[in-house]
Amino acid sequence: MSGARGTAERGARTGRDEGAPIVGGGRFDGGALRAALAAPRHAARGVLLETEGLAVLEAAGLATPRRVVFATSRDALGLPDPPLPGERAVLKALSPDILHKTEAGAVRVIPNRRANVIAAAADMERRLAGRGLEGFLLAAYVPHEPGPGGEFLLGLRHARDFGPVVTLGAGGIHAEFLARALRDGEGLAVFAPAAFPPGEGRRAALRAALARLAPARLATESQRGRPPALEAEALADAVAAFLDLAAVACPAPLAEFEVNPLVVSGGRLVALDALGRLAGPRPAADPPRPVAKIARLLEPRSLAIAGVSEKMNPGRIILQNVLREGFDPAAITVVKPGSEAIDGCRCAPSLAALPAPVDLLVLAVAAPVAAGMLAEAAERGLAESVVLIPGGLDEKPEAAPLVARMRASLAAARARADGGPVVNGGNCLGVRSVPGRINTLFIPPHKLPVPTGPPQPVALVTGSGAFAVSKTSKLSRLNPVYTITIGNQTDLTIGDYMEHLAADPRVAIAGVYLEGFRPLDGARFLEGVRRFTARGGVVVLYLAGRTAAGAAAAASHTASVAGDHAVARALSAAAGAVVADTLEDFEDLVRLFAALRGRDFGAGRLGAVSNAGYECVAIADALGPFTLAEFAPATRARLAAALERARLADIVSVRNPIDLTPMLGDAAYEEVARAVLEDPGVDVGVIGVVPMTGALNTLAPGPGHDDDVRRADSVAARLVRLWSDGPKPWVAVVDAGPLYDACATVLEEGGVPTFRAADRALRLLARVAGAGGRAPARAPARD
Repeated sequence: MSGARGTAERGARTGRDEGAPIVGGGRFDGGALRAALAAPRHAARGVLLETEGLAVLEAAGLATPRRVVFATSRDALGLPDPPLPGERAVLKALSPDILHKTEAGAVRVIPNRRANVIAAAADMERRLAGRGLEGFLLAAYVPHEPGPGGEFLLGLRHARDFGPVVTLGAGGIHAEFLARALRDGEGLAVFAPAAFPPGEGRRAALRAALARLAPARLATESQRGRPPALEAEALADAVAAFLDLAAVACPAPLAEFEVNPLVVSGGRLVALDALGRLAGPRPAADPPRPVAKIARLLEPRSLAIAGVSEKMNPGRIILQNVLREGFDPAAITVVKPGSEAIDGCRCAPSLAALPAPVDLLVLAVAAPVAAGMLAEAAERGLAESVVLIPGGLDEKPEAAPLVARMRASLAAARARADGGPVVNGGNCLGVRSVPGRINTLFIPPHKLPVPTGPPQPVALVTGSGAFAVSKTSKLSRLNPVYTITIGNQTDLTIGDYMEHLAADPRVAIAGVYLEGFRPLDGARFLEGVRRFTARGGVVVLYLAGRTAAGAAAAASHTASVAGDHAVARALSAAAGAVVADTLEDFEDLVRLFAALRGRDFGAGRLGAVSNAGYECVAIADALGPFTLAEFAPATRARLAAALERARLADIVSVRNPIDLTPMLGDAAYEEVARAVLEDPGVDVGVIGVVPMTGALNTLAPGPGHDDDVRRADSVAARLVRLWSDGPKPWVAVVDAGPLYDACATVLEEGGVPTFRAADRALRLLARVAGAGGRAPARAPARD
């Protein structure tokens, strides 16, 4: 190890002045960074010494403490006295075996005198004997305020699905607690090149993410009259430096790298500690698929189905579903020996006997058979795309040779000029495509009626077939242009589909359910989300699997603070996705975005109507980002006149929300709701109907009453007409039990987004308004 004086001189050269306790803090220096990472002393051990880590930080443009390095307590005799600026200094033991120094007693704050340094170093030598001690780092003490707002954790790691990921949160001993205790985006900010690409928009996106981070706000906003401790731009600079570092050095040689703490001192950020894990080159992402062939899968001109039985089975259901969608039977071939035709479609005894290659091959056969048939199709060029229905390909030992051949054949086909077939699945239900007139979801229509009506610009893309059919059933009034179940992503991935959908003008809303990503495909997914939302689309995302992976990583707080699920949520939101917290939220958000597409939320001024006082209070309590509109004089006059005609002027005050009491009838209810929604100062509305009053027609026909909610004079029918008459976004609320399901059904069938509780309605309405301030525009016509 170099002597103390030489190392001190090298540290001083990077400083601004010899007496300052801080050095570095300049611009990102790629050459210096490559030099710092050129020859780590313990590359074989997979770690950086702290001296090496601090050199990396300085090259990346971060400030660090002034420091000297010496090998033994005896070598400290050669230090000047005092060794560094200031009254105190920090002594740290250097060892590849000691990564977390505080827990090991390998760091001490001591008086900045040579004798104290010698004594403290000798004590560490005794206590840490046998721990791989290689020397000591003596750093100037950097004064700072400990705790949230004064200490940050800035980390970089390579995630299997997203590649390099940068995280910023509270540092010090509170890092993990605060990251978990605060809400998403408030305790931890997550960044990745795919979600924050270089360019003009990066800096603004970084500032927006940091503005939501509670520890950052503590540092950059005034606290009880005290001026901000730090400019927000300094945190953005630090994150940008780590993103640039990731581009140069992650995943190789840096697998993980973190600063804890990164402190605020004198209006600057200073990195007091550096911890790094090294790694060799990581496996590359899967070879690219010919994604353009997804168009053949979704809109095939010819189709072959294997696995169709004379009796009813999944393959036969697929065939009948496809025919029911209107696909030309003359363009369908059933791969089945011993039959001439089934359901009016010709049969071929084998794939080799197909009259011509097909756009889409559906394999609804047992896994070993499917593997062999897929291999044959890839080798012979018999299909442009394949839906691989069965799962368990890798779990069945007897199928191993066929699976190996399948993968080899598919890989070989990728090398051909045409790229071979693209494969959806396995372990999937396949796809339903309205424009392609196909439906491979092998659920009979009496169990899952096919949605009717014109297709809506919605694509449901799910990793689970059961999830897809469950949501299709619950969103039965929604007719998505595509329903795609991607299964195990054996070949085609969610990143591939997002790339395709981002360029498909038929789709304005993508509802995505995921259980995981293929290696590095998360980054491609984020890019697809960015492109999709940049053209005005909306991605509603539910991510399954909330257990944080990586919490056991011994070398880094970064992995445990930002587990894979938290990272995926944060990066997806940063890329523009609307991330649903629950499955119920997912359903309602997809439904709400579809219903409100093309309706502008304007400034978010809300007008609200109810016939129950509690609901008016609930609406006012749950405003979120909305504000209560001030009714225009003309509107107030309309409302007063309507109440006068209903003989309620002495009871009901004209205010917002307006409480109509249970005494107002159907016609007057429509009149009031129309006046509120037509007010020029109202951008968005909530119309609540608590239906138990005898003044309103809200029940299905039955004994003991003359209600019929389907009559044209019912309040529900009137609100449906109101929905059709105006362009503003609004929702209805029917806060009642099953007896009043018919009332909600009439509203929903008429296109009115309807909820059963006002607070839920407003919470989700706010998510829609927050997606760029408006619901997605109507999908443009396809050429």
